[in-house]
Amino acid sequence: MKIVVIGGTGLIGSQVVARLKTEGHEAIAASPNTGVNAVTGEGLAEALKGATVVVDVANSPSFADDAAMEFFVRAGRNLAAAEKAARVTHHVALSVVGTERLLDSGYFRAKLAQEELIASSGIPWTLVRATQFFEFAATIAAAATVDGVRRATSRAIQPVASADVAALVAELAQAAPSNGMVEIAGPEKMPIAELVRRYFESIGEPKDVLTDDAVGYFGTMIDDRSLTPEEGARISQKRFGDWLAAQSKRTS
Repeated sequence: MKIVVIGGTGLIGSQVVARLKTEGHEAIAASPNTGVNAVTGEGLAEALKGATVVVDVANSPSFADDAAMEFFVRAGRNLAAAEKAARVTHHVALSVVGTERLLDSGYFRAKLAQEELIASSGIPWTLVRATQFFEFAATIAAAATVDGVRRATSRAIQPVASADVAALVAELAQAAPSNGMVEIAGPEKMPIAELVRRYFESIGEPKDVLTDDAVGYFGTMIDDRSLTPEEGARISQKRFGDWLAAQSKRTS
């Protein structure tokens, strides 16, 4: 089966492509790096020729409100048109747990617009919503540091290994479309302040992290439900501490 992975050279996409190839599929990594641009439409028609499934794991290069909306809406419309022309029978997309609960953020408004385009496209679909990847911990930690002071909220996060997300995306790409959503999260729920503290300890920079619920999450106020999954989500097995230890070994 030919499966085209939009964003197929990125963190999740490259792992999805590798897994699908291992399963014996013709998995195509489609991204601007390979001459396929979903936002402009460049290379889409050629890439999708003969494809049965399209997997979209591409992310906006900018988190700015207008830029993110333009990215997801233009890419979504171009993909839907190209998939109809190519007679694609399943569209699988990656989104974020809590999207509809974070609409004070322009980025999450853009993600919700993407989800709505997928559901209304007329192409059978499956949506995967994931919590924040372990690999995003460095970005969260950096955002918590202002003028040398580290502040983070006590609100909950339930991070997940990107490899586990990629495995689920690859699994669902080989299954029948559900016209519905599956959530995936890691096994541990923790305060964001704890995630930040543990990350800095793992890279040898132990320092107090002040708990301050006024800082929110990248400027958006959240509660303990905002970034955590609903009942019935897939819960992966890899723990944050084990992932941190593995990263330390690689860099030592």
